[in-house]
Amino acid sequence: MTQPRNWFVTLWALLVVASAIGMGITEVAEGQKPEKIAVPENVIFEPNIEYSNPDGQHLQLDMARPKAGNGPFPTIACVHGGGFRAGSRTSYDGLCIRLAQQGYVAVTVSYRLAPKYQFPAGIHDVKAAICWLRANAKQYKVDPSRIGVMGGSAGGHLAQFLGVTADVKRFEGKGGNAEQSSRVACVVNYYGPSDFTKSYGKSVDAAEVLPLWLGGNLEQARQKHILASPLYWVTPNAAPTLCIHGTEDKYVAHEQAVWLTEKLKAAGVKAELLTLDGAGHGFKGKDAEKAEKAMLAFFAKHLGVPRH
Repeated sequence: MTQPRNWFVTLWALLVVASAIGMGITEVAEGQKPEKIAVPENVIFEPNIEYSNPDGQHLQLDMARPKAGNGPFPTIACVHGGGFRAGSRTSYDGLCIRLAQQGYVAVTVSYRLAPKYQFPAGIHDVKAAICWLRANAKQYKVDPSRIGVMGGSAGGHLAQFLGVTADVKRFEGKGGNAEQSSRVACVVNYYGPSDFTKSYGKSVDAAEVLPLWLGGNLEQARQKHILASPLYWVTPNAAPTLCIHGTEDKYVAHEQAVWLTEKLKAAGVKAELLTLDGAGHGFKGKDAEKAEKAMLAFFAKHLGVPRH
């Protein structure tokens, strides 16, 4: 009995990996594949910390923070992509460690995925993660007044949603620590969509991905497409935002970032757009280096230069 069971487990693992690669192709290009983590001596890395338990899902985050110093430290939450239906928080473990080396507390969070969990479940979850950080600020040396967020693709969308809906109670959910605010101080949005009503025909997989997350296509679920679009929630209270987007993105059109930054600026919000000419959905080489450099500069500007 043991041998067939082991064979089945091995086969199942291979199928899961194959499925994740297929479904997450929009996020494999993110440049943040799961990697074997080497933790430097000046960083404390704690994986698998439960931050919320909606519907018995035991949502977890991985945390990296400076080993030295009393803090409190500026903090960055990282939100993985995967078309709202795939992906893993571990894809940002390496980034969290690099951020910790720069003097930040950094976490990468899991959230509930489609099609089982549709909009706004993922939004409720990332908001719960921010509330958890504030509720546990003393234990982990988090500065609750200096929490920023970044994400790529679907994660960029969720990060952006945090930035534009801080005071919208309908999106808070019941993930715990309701006495805390889910407001973030700033957002770095890597190629995240801003207007789902204009994604069809401009994205190679919108017709496949969006109905799974929004419960139907644009004709069937137009109101949800509008409600789920950060563009329609922009107010003067939105968080300062840096969008980073490539001109040759086939999954999320570059114009989505243009619309968002223009609307943020029109509302009086500090917004920047870093356009990478010729880059697709995900950055490699010099594009990846340029994007990360811009991200670090933006966080240092809006969260304060960390002490390290």
